[in-house]
Amino acid sequence: MNRFKQLWSDLHSSLWFLPSLIVAGSVALAMALIEVDISVSDELLAKWPRLFGAGAEGARGMLSTIAGSMMSVVGVTFSMTLVALSLASSQFSSRILRTFMGSRSTQGVLGIFAGIFTYCLIVLRTVRGGDEGVFVPSLAVFVGVILAIGGVGLLIFFIHHIASSIQASSIIASVTHETTEAIDRLFPERLGHGPPEDDDDPAPHLPPGRKWCAISAKKSAYIQSVDNEILLRIARENKTLVRMEHAVGEFVVEDTTLVSLAADGPPDEKVIDDLRCAFALSRYRTVHQDVGFGIRQIVDVALKALSPGINDTTTATTCVEYLTAILARLAVRRIPSNYRHEEGELRVIALGLSFESLLAESFDEIQSSSKGNLTVMLRMLEGLQTLAGLTANPPHRRVLGEQADQIAELAERTLEFPHEQTRFESRLAQVREALKAELVLPIYEPPAEA
Repeated sequence: MNRFKQLWSDLHSSLWFLPSLIVAGSVALAMALIEVDISVSDELLAKWPRLFGAGAEGARGMLSTIAGSMMSVVGVTFSMTLVALSLASSQFSSRILRTFMGSRSTQGVLGIFAGIFTYCLIVLRTVRGGDEGVFVPSLAVFVGVILAIGGVGLLIFFIHHIASSIQASSIIASVTHETTEAIDRLFPERLGHGPPEDDDDPAPHLPPGRKWCAISAKKSAYIQSVDNEILLRIARENKTLVRMEHAVGEFVVEDTTLVSLAADGPPDEKVIDDLRCAFALSRYRTVHQDVGFGIRQIVDVALKALSPGINDTTTATTCVEYLTAILARLAVRRIPSNYRHEEGELRVIALGLSFESLLAESFDEIQSSSKGNLTVMLRMLEGLQTLAGLTANPPHRRVLGEQADQIAELAERTLEFPHEQTRFESRLAQVREALKAELVLPIYEPPAEA
C-alpha cells in the first residue's frame, strides 16, 4: 500500500502521465466517431451540408492544417513551461518545481494539445477519395474543427495561467494549500477550548530478555512516508516493540539503521522485509506526510528574497504570512503522541513532528537573515501574536515567547534608528501581552429565527 501511494505521488507530479491518458482518450474518441460515421446514413448528414459537406480533399487539407498547427502549439507550450520552470528555480527555489510539474492545468493543457494532434492523425488516415472509394468521416472531421477552435481558447488560458503561476504570491499560496491539506489529513482531530493533556509516556522499558536489533536501509534516500499500520501489525504479531530511528523527511544512509526491533534473537527475513516495506524511500521529499517539507520550501523562498543580491522584502513578508497560516492550522490540531499503544501495550515508538520544531523551522533562518530589516521583524512578531491568540497550550506559548525574545535580541543589535526601535518595542509589547492573556475562542451563535 505504501509503495502504491509513492507510485501514485510520482505519477501525479509527472508531466507525462495525465497527457498520456488524454492522448489515449483522443484515440478512443477518434475511433468511436469513425465507427459512428460508418453506421450513420449519408442522407442524414447531407441535411446539414455546411457542417458535414466537406469532400475528401477538403477534409484532408483541414485535418492536415489542424494537426500541423497543434504540433507547433505543443512545441510553444513546452517551451513556455520550461521557461517558467527555469525562472522559478533560479528566482525562488528548485524545491518548488514539483508544484509546477504537479499542476493539473499545465498537464491538462499539454495533454489536450497533443490529443488534438493525435485525433487529427487518426481521422486523417481514414479519409479516402478517388479510385480508393470515397469515404469521408464527416462527423469526425467536424469534431476535429471544434477541437481546434477550443484549442485556440485553451492557448490563451495557458498563457494567462503561466503568467499567474510564476508570481511569488501564487507559488507560496500553492505550497501553503498543499501543506495545510496534509495537516488536515494527518491531524484531523481539533483541540478543545482548554489546554490539551500531556499524553507523553515515561521512557519505555524493553521486554525481559530482549534487545534492540537494527534493521538497515537498503539505499540512501529520503523517507517520504511511513505506514504505521504495518509497524503496529509487526509489533503485535511478534508481541514486541518497534522503534523508528528516522522521522519522515529525514535522510537515511544505506546500511545504517532505519528501524529497530526489540527481539530475543535475529529476526527472520520476512519480518525484516516487512519493516523495510513500511518506509517509502525516494530521492526527494514530498508533502504527503512531511509537513516540514512544505515549510522548508517557503523558507527557502524567503531566504533567497532576503539575500543581498535580491533584497525583496515584499516576498519575504509574504512568506512569513503564509508560514503563520500553516502554523495556525497546526496550533489547533491535536498531534498524536509518539508512543503508539494497542490493547494497553506499547507497540511502536515513532518519531513525529511537533509544533515547537516546526515553529523553529519556520522562523529561525528567516530571523537570522533579516538583520536590520524592520518590516520582516514586525511581520514575524505579528505572526507570533496571531498564534498566541489561537493556542492555550503552555509549551506552545513558551516557545512563542522564546521566539519573540530572539527577535527582540536581534532587533536590539541591528536596528540603527530610534524610531525603528520604538515601532518594534510597541509591537513586541503587544505580543507579550497576547502571550499572557487568557485564550478566548469565538463562540458560534446561530441566526435568530424570523
